[in-house]
Amino acid sequence: MSTPLVIDQQLARQLLTQVDVPQILRSLFRDLAAGQAVQPPQQLVEFPAGQGDFINYGGVLAQERVYGVKTSPYIVREQGPLVTAWTLLMSMDSGQPLLLCDAGELTTARTAATTAVAVDALAAASARRLTVIGSGPIARAHLHYVRGLREWQDIRLFSPSLAGQSAEQRQALLDLDPRLTLSDSLDQALEDADVIMLCTSSASPVIDPATLSKPALITSISTNAVRAHEVPPASLGAMDVYCDYRVTTPGSAGEMRIAAEQHGWQPEAIVGDLAQLLSNQAPAPTYQRHAFFRSIGLGLEDIALANALYRLQRAD
Repeated sequence: MSTPLVIDQQLARQLLTQVDVPQILRSLFRDLAAGQAVQPPQQLVEFPAGQGDFINYGGVLAQERVYGVKTSPYIVREQGPLVTAWTLLMSMDSGQPLLLCDAGELTTARTAATTAVAVDALAAASARRLTVIGSGPIARAHLHYVRGLREWQDIRLFSPSLAGQSAEQRQALLDLDPRLTLSDSLDQALEDADVIMLCTSSASPVIDPATLSKPALITSISTNAVRAHEVPPASLGAMDVYCDYRVTTPGSAGEMRIAAEQHGWQPEAIVGDLAQLLSNQAPAPTYQRHAFFRSIGLGLEDIALANALYRLQRAD
């Protein structure tokens, strides 16, 4: 038995700059549409006595002859929760472990790049005003992958933490793109936005789509907090809803579960997922009303990126 390759966070960060992350994900979603990939539901396991939980994300890439699982614990501590993640890549042929990779960088990259694939598929061709809510690593990664997808004339960023940041920290954000401005308020950031990317770890709504001045594409991501959601669950019925994978997302996304239980919304109302959008099996939004894209993070995304890093390292 060969010893699996181990990639730590620093090496993962370095290797990710050498691969086309959005293109890897597009290929993955096309494989999913063609029946060449398998994405089971997430598995959430709670620790006893409220000590936290862990989520397992699995998946199979038949074309690449690999399967794998990412495991991500949420550990409750006095000094604040600790979240880590590791991805194990396995051979479908030998049954042997190929790679153990710190998934922190993979998670950031695949979360942001999945949103970018969605923005490319869903945003109006005429979209010019981009808003980013959040200022952490995932928000910055979102901007990295989305900045070239449309001819943005105006990019605004707002985060409640901006008020406490130093001049150097604010300048580091401004250096991400010459079109970027930092907004003093949420309302200022949202004004006339065409695309709004919610990139927070909030467990409760960050914006109310009903207050926006015009139809927009709103994207939302996940955090480990139970039933976390960045928009009010009641708002789903008034939007064209899309997601990363309709088979598993409604069972995990907080606002979808609450909307189904309390507001009469049904998962059948989802217009399409990324597998359907990238295989021309779902229509793009008409923007008669808001479009909402929700991703929960798929094990397949982590496994596809881990496989790309494994191939890159083996080639070297």
